[in-house]
Amino acid sequence: MESWLAGLLRAAWVAGILPLIIASLPSSRLNSFHGALLGFAKRGKIMQSSSHKFTVPQRFFCHFYVVAVVWTTLLLFTLWAYAYKMAPSVSEPSLYSTIASHLTGGSHMFSFHKSHLTLLQHRHRVWSSVFVLLLMEIQVVRRLIETIYTFQYSPSARMHIFGYLTGLFFYTAAPLSLCCTLAPEVFGFAAALVAEFIVKGKRQMPAFEFELWESVNPFLKLRWFQWIGAAIFLWGWMHQRCCHAILGSLRERAEQIDEYVIPHGDWFEIVSCPHYLAEIVIYAGLLVASGGTDITIWLLFAFVVVNLVFAAAETQRWYIRKFDNYPSNRYAIIPYVY
Repeated sequence: MESWLAGLLRAAWVAGILPLIIASLPSSRLNSFHGALLGFAKRGKIMQSSSHKFTVPQRFFCHFYVVAVVWTTLLLFTLWAYAYKMAPSVSEPSLYSTIASHLTGGSHMFSFHKSHLTLLQHRHRVWSSVFVLLLMEIQVVRRLIETIYTFQYSPSARMHIFGYLTGLFFYTAAPLSLCCTLAPEVFGFAAALVAEFIVKGKRQMPAFEFELWESVNPFLKLRWFQWIGAAIFLWGWMHQRCCHAILGSLRERAEQIDEYVIPHGDWFEIVSCPHYLAEIVIYAGLLVASGGTDITIWLLFAFVVVNLVFAAAETQRWYIRKFDNYPSNRYAIIPYVY
């Protein structure tokens, strides 16, 4: 039975996707709805300076990644501890000897094989989730560093409070979506340890034996598609880092903070929002690395795509209005498509 948490997250992603799709439909009847939704999504340069009602400073972007790093780190280490204790790596000799000991079991052999296969599938699912969360950790840590050291937000730059709250929700729900099917039992595992600690105290708690190789070895047994997913993730990760460095370099001096120029270099030569394109590639990598069997992660990816395409379209329009010499060959976000 699917966990209630997975169902709740799926409902939340669908609730986020549908308004964006509806607002993007080419119908004059939806202009007011599109304008209202765009008002919630506007920030920075595309927000009118006079539209400061219900807004917060854009530098509050840093809050997203503080929350993301703390929450993802907590999930990662809790899930890793659970995987280490409850889904340890099984050596092949031990496995073969166990099977041999059941050969005389007759009718019990099938049930053993079925239960053993289930254990192997569970172990793979647990360590796969650890792997995907580890990639997410790499992403949010870099984004936090960039918001502190790379970007210089204009003092006048604002974003709508709704967009701010949406960002906080996203960086809470996204890491959780990557492990939501395991989260209830992992939280139960953590709660049991805390309860045992409260009852027994520190001195009576069994010592936690940790072996580095046993905590890393299961990653070497991951399947081919997970390494392909990691490669896709790193491809997008490196390009996003490069594009953010280009954007940050445009405002290296304080007097440039309120000035806007056309960015050039890397994927900026083909799309107006390459950092958004790279974000889509990053989450595509997470989707592939997860195995693509959980609809929750598919809905997370769909939300990322729809949200960024919606934002990129408005950014493209702003660039065209702002600069008479804006390159006409640049697409908004998807090269040679949109």
